[in-house]
Amino acid sequence: MSKHPISFALPAGLLAALIAIGHAAAQTPTGVFAGKTVNLIIGFGPGGGYDLWARILARHIGRHLPGNPTVTPQNMEGAGSYRAANFIYNVAPKDGTAFALIARDTPLGPLTGAPGAQFDATKLSWLGTPAIETNVCIAYNTAPVKTVPDLLERQLVVGDTGPGTGTRSYPKALNDILGMKFRIVGVYPSSADVFLAMERGEVQGICESLDSVKVRRPDWIATKTVSVLFQGGTKPNPELKDAPFVVDLARNDADRTAQSAAGSAQAATRCLHGDHEGPGIHRRNPAAQARARTRRRRRARNAGQESLRHAQADHRAHRQADQLARLSF
Repeated sequence: MSKHPISFALPAGLLAALIAIGHAAAQTPTGVFAGKTVNLIIGFGPGGGYDLWARILARHIGRHLPGNPTVTPQNMEGAGSYRAANFIYNVAPKDGTAFALIARDTPLGPLTGAPGAQFDATKLSWLGTPAIETNVCIAYNTAPVKTVPDLLERQLVVGDTGPGTGTRSYPKALNDILGMKFRIVGVYPSSADVFLAMERGEVQGICESLDSVKVRRPDWIATKTVSVLFQGGTKPNPELKDAPFVVDLARNDADRTAQSAAGSAQAATRCLHGDHEGPGIHRRNPAAQARARTRRRRRARNAGQESLRHAQADHRAHRQADQLARLSF
């Protein structure tokens, strides 16, 4: 993946502040992570939205952690990011030097008895999410499905990226709740691979975040290469004024409640999780564990809020650069 300087989208004053922070940190590298490498495990293959967000985050979050460690992104795709979650829970060192970006639905795996989910989600530390997004289900222009009424009558073959992901759980839930006719096939390493599969005619659509669609295929919606069948999330996105809001498709209050819950889960995307102990935590001392959890959450909030703001700006820079690159061909 090509790298673009963060100055592409950041005001000069903010860039200067970032440089000053980095310079001061380089002079006095103190803290629990000083001189260490922190691994950011990415639960999907290269090229997709999770990979992009993780690599952007890795550029910034190290300067906000004690000791300003180097943060190295590492792809560990497999089973819809269950493999990454299993690694964090069972294998990764319990000293805070590993955390993961996993699918939004992965923590539900153990609760639903999903095979391959070999972790206790209640013992993972949730650090945050870099974005609240709009979810869309799209159909390629060669598909027989163009609208929601079509989807209630005809089958749409959609690609998925694994059992712990919204690309599988969301259309499955919509089949059960609203009687839609998604046929889910896969598994693909990332959403970028599903987009290629749509262009090759292997599948006809995908349920994915609007952000991923716009970054990877910025012209698809504008040129009607795909139809946006509907949108989901915490509220309707005005950018998609012609796409129905999925909650409004519910047939009764029970369906509406279930669909609202599913849509909200899809909106809180790309979850960051860490190990369930971390530095300075003693397994047999519950009070020490509680204090350490409080400190870790406070550090995570402070570091996460600042670094995610930078990551979001860098993400916009990537999107603009990607669009410019496409225009140059």
